Amino acid sequence: MDWMKLKSGTDVRGVAVGDDAVLTPHVAQCLGMAFARFAAEKLNKPVTQITIAIGRDSRLSGPALLKAAAEGISRAGASVIDFGMCTTPAMYMSIITPSFAPDGAIMVTASHHPWDKNGLKFFLPGGGLEGKDVAELLTAASTLEPEGMAFSGSITEKAFLPTYMEQLSQRIRKGLNTDMAKPLLGLHVVVDAGNGAGGFYATMLENLGAWVEGSQFLEPDGHFPNHIPNPENAEAMASLRQAVLKVGADLGVIFDADCDRAAIVDADGREINRNRLIALISAILLDEKPGQTIVTDSVTSSGLKTFINDWGGEHYRYKRGYRNVIDEAIRLNAEGVECPLAIETSGHAALKENHFLDDGMYLVTVLIVRAMKLKQEGKTLGSLIADLKEPAESTEIRLTITDEDFQETGREAISYVLDYANAAENWHIAPDNREGVRISFDLDGGMDNGWFLLRLSVHDPVLPLNVESDIPGGVKIMLKSLLSVLKHVQGIDLTPLEKAAEG
Repeated sequence: MDWMKLKSGTDVRGVAVGDDAVLTPHVAQCLGMAFARFAAEKLNKPVTQITIAIGRDSRLSGPALLKAAAEGISRAGASVIDFGMCTTPAMYMSIITPSFAPDGAIMVTASHHPWDKNGLKFFLPGGGLEGKDVAELLTAASTLEPEGMAFSGSITEKAFLPTYMEQLSQRIRKGLNTDMAKPLLGLHVVVDAGNGAGGFYATMLENLGAWVEGSQFLEPDGHFPNHIPNPENAEAMASLRQAVLKVGADLGVIFDADCDRAAIVDADGREINRNRLIALISAILLDEKPGQTIVTDSVTSSGLKTFINDWGGEHYRYKRGYRNVIDEAIRLNAEGVECPLAIETSGHAALKENHFLDDGMYLVTVLIVRAMKLKQEGKTLGSLIADLKEPAESTEIRLTITDEDFQETGREAISYVLDYANAAENWHIAPDNREGVRISFDLDGGMDNGWFLLRLSVHDPVLPLNVESDIPGGVKIMLKSLLSVLKHVQGIDLTPLEKAAEG
C-alpha cells in the first residue's frame, strides 16, 4: 500500500467502506500511535504524559476508525479522551479550554465528501498540522504494527460539545451585550445540518430563545440521505432556500458534515455563500473597524474587491487552500497589518478573534448576532450586501495536463501566458497576482470588466481556470483569446476549453 496516497493537503483521506477501502481500522490505529509519538516529540514530553482527544462526524465508518485510532494512541502509551460525535473546530477548541486541555486532538471526518470516504485531521496547541507534518506521520505510521502491543494509556469518554455550545452561546451574549437567558427571542433561524455533526446548533439557538421551526436534517446519518453536506452544493443550498421561504424565517444556516464550513440563506431566499458570504462578514467586520485587511483566496470576484474597498477595507488575494490564507493572515498581522479575517470562497473562514480557527459554526454565530441587531432595526442581513456587484457570467474549467511531469508543464503554460500578457495591449496582469496568472480585460468598451485566473493544482495534474465577466458574452470572448495562446503549449488537453469557447 502507498501510504502517501492517503495524504490530502493537510489531512489524511481515503475510501473507508467496502472492498476498495484504504482507510481501514489498521491504518487508523497506526496513525493514532504515530500521532501520539509525534505530539510527544513536538511538545518535548514523555509519551506517557501525553493526552489526545478524539472525535468524529456522523459517517458510518466513524465509530470503527475512532475506536482504532484511540487504541493506537493507547498502545503508544498516551491517554485518550473520546468525545464521540463532535465537530472539527471543537476538537481544536478543546485544546485551549482549561477544563479539558489535551495535548493534541484528532478529528475523524472527510468533510463534505461522499459517505464512503473518511479521513483524519490532526491538531496540536499551535493549530492544525501542516502538509509536511502529515507526510511525516504517514511515513512513521507505515512502519508500525500496533495490534500486538499492550494498552498502556487510558481511554475515557467525555463529551465536549456541551462546553463548545456554551462558548458559542457566550459569543452571542457578548455580541448582543446582554446577560439575558434568551437573547435571541424574536429571531427565526432554520438550521440545516445535512445529517452531519451540527444538528446540536438548532438546540443551542432554541435554548437562546430563537425560533427554529423548519430546521431540517438535524439527526446524524452517515449515509447523508437528503443532500450532500456541502455549503457549495447547489442542491443543498436549494433545499435550505426552500425551507426558509416555506416558514418565513429570518435566515437559514447550513453546515458541512464536520462544521468547519458554512453558508446562509437570507429572508428573501437569497443564497449567501462564496463571494456573497465573504462580502457579508467583511461588511460586518469593517463596519466595526474600517481600514482592516481581508485575506481571501485567489478566485474571488472583481466586484468583491470593489465592495471591500467601498466599506473602507483592503482586499488581499492569496493562494487557494484554507491553510494558505490563514497562514498569510497570521503573517500580515505579525508584520503590523491589521487583518481580522482569512476566508476562502469554499466557506472556510477563520477570524482573528477566534484564534484564526476555520470554524463555520463560529462564523454563523457572528452573523446571527448581526442578524438579531438588524431585525431590531427592521433590516435583514441581505441589506448589508445590497451593493455587491456580481458578475453576469462565471465558469470554472479544469484542463488536464497529460505530460508525466505535470508540475513543470503547468508552470511552463502559466509562464507562456504571462509572457504573452506582458506584450499584449488588451491583457492586464493583476497587480495582486499571487497564484498562477490572473488577467483582466476591458470588454465591449468597458474597463476591467472581465478576468480569468489560470493556476496549477497543488496535488493533481490539472490547470483550473476560473473566468468571470460583467457583460453577457464576455466569458466566451476571453476563452477564445486564451485558447489562441494555449494552443501553442504541448502536454495539455484543451478539449474542455475548446468546447466552452465554441459552445
